[in-house]
Amino acid sequence: MYLAGIDIGTTGCKCSVYDDEGNFFMEEYEEYRIHITKEEHTIDAEVVWEGIKSVIKKITRQIRTIEAICVTSFGEASVLLDKDGIVLDKSYLFTDPNGQEECDEITTTVDKDYIYEHTGIVPGKMYSVCKWSWQKKHKPEIWGKVKYICLFEDYIVYKLTGIRQIDYSLATRTMAFDIYSLKWNTKILDAAGIDESMLSKVVPTGEKAGNMSSQIKEELGFVNQPVIVSGCHDQIAAAIGSGVFHEHQGVDGTGTVECITVAFSKDDKIDKTLLQKGGFAIVPYMKDLFVTYAFSYTGGALLKWYRDKLSPMEAKTAYENGQNPYDVYNRGVSGKAPSELLILPYFAGAGTPYMDNGAKGLIAGLTMDTTKEKIYQGIMEGCSYEMKLNLNQLQKAGIKADKLFATGGGANSKEWLHIKADIYDKEIISLGATESGTVACILLAGVACGRFRNLEEASKVFITYRDTYFPRKGVKEKYKKLFDQYRMIYPRLYEK
Repeated sequence: MYLAGIDIGTTGCKCSVYDDEGNFFMEEYEEYRIHITKEEHTIDAEVVWEGIKSVIKKITRQIRTIEAICVTSFGEASVLLDKDGIVLDKSYLFTDPNGQEECDEITTTVDKDYIYEHTGIVPGKMYSVCKWSWQKKHKPEIWGKVKYICLFEDYIVYKLTGIRQIDYSLATRTMAFDIYSLKWNTKILDAAGIDESMLSKVVPTGEKAGNMSSQIKEELGFVNQPVIVSGCHDQIAAAIGSGVFHEHQGVDGTGTVECITVAFSKDDKIDKTLLQKGGFAIVPYMKDLFVTYAFSYTGGALLKWYRDKLSPMEAKTAYENGQNPYDVYNRGVSGKAPSELLILPYFAGAGTPYMDNGAKGLIAGLTMDTTKEKIYQGIMEGCSYEMKLNLNQLQKAGIKADKLFATGGGANSKEWLHIKADIYDKEIISLGATESGTVACILLAGVACGRFRNLEEASKVFITYRDTYFPRKGVKEKYKKLFDQYRMIYPRLYEK
């Protein structure tokens, strides 16, 4: 039996296939363009759909029977459809500059505290409902033809099955979904002038939508009609694919950006005011659990900045010698001695808990003895200090992470994982498969088609844990002193 996952990203999509004994079979990837101008940031939904068909057709050249396919996607961006399911407009990305005026209009009608209390979202123009309101106001000729509104997960599920359903986690990214009643919030929709009937049915993460339609099955080259499964928002996928199934567990995903997703019980007494102030979302997860996101806009992006701006010649030499430049840089990281640098990683603004797009990066502690290797190490430390700051804020709010799983490109650096364990003062477990989102798709597909009873059972087949990193005595104490200095920098620079 084969299981597959479709992962829809902003710059490309992929389809991954495993057998039901945990063996990787194949993966295909298709890149597509996003369109960035001063006026708008968009993606073409029809181009994404063509990309998904392309990767699936490459799969079916080698295997024509797949039991179940799960769909996960990035959040916020929406697809407007007419009565025949034809795409009417471009899809506006979360980075798109439009929608602030509409967000302000919504929060004038519906109090910001009400929105956070019911949706778990601090209002902002990035969220789907603000874009819908903007499109309705500025593109009335298009809006008059709109029959359905999807995000990318439910759009692709609809294209594969004819059924429109969206999971709880992705619905949360609209700023119009009630995380407690698990229904669309009509008060917010009314304030935005949106008819609830336009929106997809909301279902739990991992809910089976139905079988692939006969027409699409023929076009894509399948012998059977695979079960199509509604997956989740990409950050939720990272948690599921890392084995975060219980409260006080979390995943630290370090890619271009860094995001720590922590699970907590719905019964926990948490300080929502503190969470709201820090910009921490509350998202329905599984069973009796919620998760929250703590994130920094930089992570791996800062290591790339170092490679491209400070050490391009070394990178060029490494590539010429068939080496990964990051492996070369990692060898220059001291095993037990902190760099003594304090680097604010706000090169693209500050994420949680400050949510300050105007914040700038900073390198403090330079001396005549500072080497490029120390700056590289200091970047790793600065990113880790920032996430430690977030973990402390979450703990103050009543959300504790006793154990963290590491995934993403950053999980390949044992030097960085040692630094994280020391600074967080927590156990860090790296995964054998860094693409935890892909693994999540396979777990959800396997459970939905009945191959596994639950995610825990499926995880024993598909999730591989590689190494465990513990805080090192003598080193963590040095980092604690430096962190106490680090956490004072932003307030002194920016808070009045």
